[in-house]
Amino acid sequence: MLSDVEIAQQAKIKPVTEIAEKLNLSADDLELYGKYKAKISKEVWARVKDNPNGKLILMTAITPTPAGEGKTTTSIGLADAFSKIGKKVCVALREPSLGPCFGIKGGAAGGGYAQVVPMEDINLHFTGDFHALTTAHNLLAAVLDNHIHHGNELKIDVRRVVWKRVLDLNDRALRNIVIGLGGKANGVPRESGFDITVASEMMAILCLANDFEDLKTRLGKIIVAYNFDGAPVTANDLQVTGSLALLLKDAIKPNLVQTLEGTPALIHGGPFANIAHGCNSVQATKYALKLADIVVTEAGFGADLGAEKFLDIKCRMSGLQPDAVVIVATIRALKMHGGVAKNNLAAPNVDALKVGLANLEKHIENIQGFGLPPVVALNAFPTDTPEEIAAVAELCASKNVKFAQSKVFAEGGAGGVELARAVESVLDEQNNFKLTYEDNQSVKEKISAVATKIYGADGVQYLPAANKQIAEIESLGFSNLPICIAKTQYSLSDDAAKLGRPKNFSVTVREVKISAGAGFIVVLLGNILTMPGLPKRPAAEKIDITPDGVISGLF
Repeated sequence: MLSDVEIAQQAKIKPVTEIAEKLNLSADDLELYGKYKAKISKEVWARVKDNPNGKLILMTAITPTPAGEGKTTTSIGLADAFSKIGKKVCVALREPSLGPCFGIKGGAAGGGYAQVVPMEDINLHFTGDFHALTTAHNLLAAVLDNHIHHGNELKIDVRRVVWKRVLDLNDRALRNIVIGLGGKANGVPRESGFDITVASEMMAILCLANDFEDLKTRLGKIIVAYNFDGAPVTANDLQVTGSLALLLKDAIKPNLVQTLEGTPALIHGGPFANIAHGCNSVQATKYALKLADIVVTEAGFGADLGAEKFLDIKCRMSGLQPDAVVIVATIRALKMHGGVAKNNLAAPNVDALKVGLANLEKHIENIQGFGLPPVVALNAFPTDTPEEIAAVAELCASKNVKFAQSKVFAEGGAGGVELARAVESVLDEQNNFKLTYEDNQSVKEKISAVATKIYGADGVQYLPAANKQIAEIESLGFSNLPICIAKTQYSLSDDAAKLGRPKNFSVTVREVKISAGAGFIVVLLGNILTMPGLPKRPAAEKIDITPDGVISGLF
């Protein structure tokens, strides 16, 4: 089989104006970025906002493993499958980060014959949204340090500056740095650091803003530091909100591209789910719901991370509500959760698979706990045996959950028709959607609710610094906000080594901080890092481009 990039390069891509017509949009509704990419003009919303909403399908997955699950691929293939059976459909995805593209995970444009295109553009600079976010974030950091340098009128405590700089690459050397060295002319020396752009509050704001006015309001609320009296200092205090909004005036508009089969795709925003809230933009999702009858969207990593944050943060803030949730699993990954080493996953092992099924079972229970109907999509591999497939189907039957194989990687939309029919059968079921916790609960009650209900923990431990931070957050009046927990994606617990469905564990809260602009409280568990590092052999070593523009090694 051809590589992902070779498949994408051989695709016959339609002009984006033709794709727009499938959503009843004209060329005048688009702001073109070449022939195959466009942003949707802000004027479109006034025309479509009163349209009835389509059905919303949330794609999530079991706890990820190095074996791979294929959540984005399945999202794209499912959308193509719905198109094949005659539905007016749109897929709404996140934009890929350059960090994983040049690191170890690769891009996020799908795979095989279930991709969004132009794949190379989407995985690289796309329409410049991430560059705009990086620049806006770093402008705020520059203005903050400039204010301190020029007399510090706001009496900012340089020991309590919380706004770092960002870069959309994996660079561990920038996690902890000292700035302002070299003498008086170069600013005030202090410790600082970099986060990856997709973990920044600026990214969360772009993705949670309902419109440009909301975006600007949120930007102004960003807390960058605290003064000597312990009061927060915001972007509004630095009088830079207008400039930040200006830099994001185009980035806030959703991007329109297409799948290999010509299904419309809105790709906008890209926060990670292990260190951020992991969902594409509210605006893109709302546009898709007004323009299509069925919308497939995804949340990052496993359902304990991405789906929980989609439901408890994005849905809480936006009023959105999924009609169904698809949980993607692979037999390979389930066997890994059952204790099989990565190099032995191709060998049949029903016993190990049945042990690993406990992980899938927990994710099913969690989605049902939200009052939503789950559907299990088994992403097919050539090494899957009939006995192994039957074991997964049996678990789903015991939980009264629809089950279907997905063969979209090899077959495109045709390989997802069985899954599309299974999902379609639950779309009109009445659900009883409910959140994990209420706004008026305390910060610790919210953390405990997610840890015990979603992760399956027995309890929560707090480091002394975290206790102090929670007390300050509550004293400042922010305790009514939802929580965004940053933890390892590789386990339901906060220990990446605990695979399957861990029992008899507690989680440890290391740090708690407020993202007032985004509108949530960030809770860091274990040793989670907000600036990833590169592996020993990064993907960047294998990527190349010829003089005539042919790209290789990108996946």
